[in-house]
Amino acid sequence: MKIYNTKSGILVEHELNYYLFNENWDKLINRGNLHDYLKDITRDLSPFPDAGQRIENELIAPIGSQEIWAAGVTYYRSREARMDESKHSGGGNFYDRVYHADRPELFFKSMAFRAAGPGEIVRIRKDSRWNVPEPELTLLINSDAEIIGYTIGNDMSSRDIEGENPLYLPQAKSYDRAAAIGPCIYVPGAALPNDTRIRLEIIRGNIVFEGETDVSQIKREFKDLVRYLYMETTFPDGCLLMTGTGIVPPDNFTLETGDEVRITIDHIGTLVNYVGN
Repeated sequence: MKIYNTKSGILVEHELNYYLFNENWDKLINRGNLHDYLKDITRDLSPFPDAGQRIENELIAPIGSQEIWAAGVTYYRSREARMDESKHSGGGNFYDRVYHADRPELFFKSMAFRAAGPGEIVRIRKDSRWNVPEPELTLLINSDAEIIGYTIGNDMSSRDIEGENPLYLPQAKSYDRAAAIGPCIYVPGAALPNDTRIRLEIIRGNIVFEGETDVSQIKREFKDLVRYLYMETTFPDGCLLMTGTGIVPPDNFTLETGDEVRITIDHIGTLVNYVGN
């Protein structure tokens, strides 16, 4: 089943569509038994026949008080790209070492107020010349470090800034509208299958870039990413964790204002955003 955050309230898609008008978003998604709870509560609700149209018009980012974090160098393709972009600064081998290390790369990405939702604008930095979207399966984790759902994340990145010096990572990754999430939280009640496909399309009149990968290409176990993230950090309302990208446009590609970015992940749906100033 899926949970949508809308202007009208929380909508649950479970065979039919149901609104949860009396639920608090933060409390709802922090439940350890969320899948079973949603099945139980929708039995006593009347479906909304026009909810599909409301989803199209009223979607907002599926986030409340949660922080957005991200993991890096979890795919071999990401390792290659980041080694290449940093080779002239002497930082290239850092990424190879992280790829093979027990400890993952984890970094803070965004607070909710900086993040974009479905159909909203994502930004490229004015002081950057080389910018790409990074399509990422994103985990919804509750305050007890349990993975309870999945969504789609776009980790916007300024590759030239990070490549100049790895210490510039926060500036390359964390700024206004550098993260987008949506369109929903998928709550399957079980782990996603390894053959779950992730697809990126960038449209500039026509498709100027497209690529695919799948969850099996992620080197690290999700439980290990969560373990390190929660090791010395508390998340009272849970958090969202982007799990890295395996789709990287070629080095001669950069986003432009007006581009449409479409990220599709099996079972979850499609997150659409537009590049703006």
